[in-house]
Amino acid sequence: MLRAGQTIAICVLALLTLGVVMVNSAGMAVSPIGAEVDAEGITPRSIIFSRSTVYMVVACGAFAAAAFSPVRRLAGREWTVDNGQWTSGAAPGVAPTVHCPLSTVHCPPGRGLAAAGLVAFGLVCVLGLVYVPGLGREVNASSRWIALPIAGGLSVQPSEIAKWGLIGLMAWLAAQRAALMPRFCLGLAPALLLTGIVAGLVVIEDLGTGVLIAAAASVVLLAGGARLLHFAIIVPFGLLGIVGAIVVSPYRVRRLTAFLDPFADPQGAGYHMIQSMAAVAGGEGWGRGLGHGIQKFGYLPEDQTDFLFAIICEELGIAGAALVVGLYACLLITGMVIVRREPAPFLKLLGIGVLATVGLQAIINLAVVTGLGPTKGIALPLLSSGGTGWVLTAAALGLLAAMDRTQPVATEGDEEPDPKIVPSMP
Repeated sequence: MLRAGQTIAICVLALLTLGVVMVNSAGMAVSPIGAEVDAEGITPRSIIFSRSTVYMVVACGAFAAAAFSPVRRLAGREWTVDNGQWTSGAAPGVAPTVHCPLSTVHCPPGRGLAAAGLVAFGLVCVLGLVYVPGLGREVNASSRWIALPIAGGLSVQPSEIAKWGLIGLMAWLAAQRAALMPRFCLGLAPALLLTGIVAGLVVIEDLGTGVLIAAAASVVLLAGGARLLHFAIIVPFGLLGIVGAIVVSPYRVRRLTAFLDPFADPQGAGYHMIQSMAAVAGGEGWGRGLGHGIQKFGYLPEDQTDFLFAIICEELGIAGAALVVGLYACLLITGMVIVRREPAPFLKLLGIGVLATVGLQAIINLAVVTGLGPTKGIALPLLSSGGTGWVLTAAALGLLAAMDRTQPVATEGDEEPDPKIVPSMP
């Protein structure tokens, strides 16, 4: 029987493979009369040697490296199995401890804040590189990429680094300061401040990704012991910030009004959403067939990236759409099985953050493509074209596989490891 980590590996490989095929299909184009035509066209050989296939290989390598990494060292203590139960390691000759909830342990008010602030500053510096002349690369009037001069024109998306870096940071901070998290000023406020700084800088260029980062980090903090009431007090200020970011940007206002009525400006702000819905509806039940879509031939913008799901619906029909949704559902459910039985606080929160990020990103993208949300520049995880996103997302999911690999295998009659068991703090 497959372990949960193996199931995650299969889902990741299936999504990447489907992504490679569909990205190449969406890349088909009709050459103008008289233009030089590539005689080979889209063939199995061209797909195998395409850039997306290279990204897939690198992403699979990142997944494997993370899956076989010594993930238990990230827990802060060595965890071993004793009679089917997890126990935390201790010094030689000292009995391991398994009974000390973090909420009952004294935690200095400044614990972990200096290190967290340093990491957050590093993430801010990475995000700021997009504004460095000669290094930042502007696409569609947005500075979201860093050009790599030594990599043959390849680019890196700093917001992806910030997204996953902030999730790890919030998981570590919440685990270190678990005793203080139920308190607003000493627990939640410092974490929210760091989150707001990183997410706010992302919002300048990419509102959707910034909101996604803040939402996923909030899920981690809630799981780490923050009180829902405190978040309820903060949410209105966050919403005001989002409204402000929309109001000061005319193109964001146009996107919002186009969502409310795309046919009010069918050749302008509403064009993207109309063409996306046309592609989804054009697939009907059985789809037009792989490679036989119409909207990708100059009608639907960003068909290889943010709106790849529309091409999947058009060419593969309901079956293709169901396959994508089913793979994501399987990925998230299996991941929750791993997280539920994970005893190490940091790894548990990290797993929750990874699943929240992937799940929210997929939901937002699917909502946008199907006309259920305003147009945002958020890619479909492991499907939409993008090297940085594929590699880092695969690596993050590989950590879940590593957690499962190092967890005990439950046998018939054995109880699952208590998910509430956590290591003691000094």
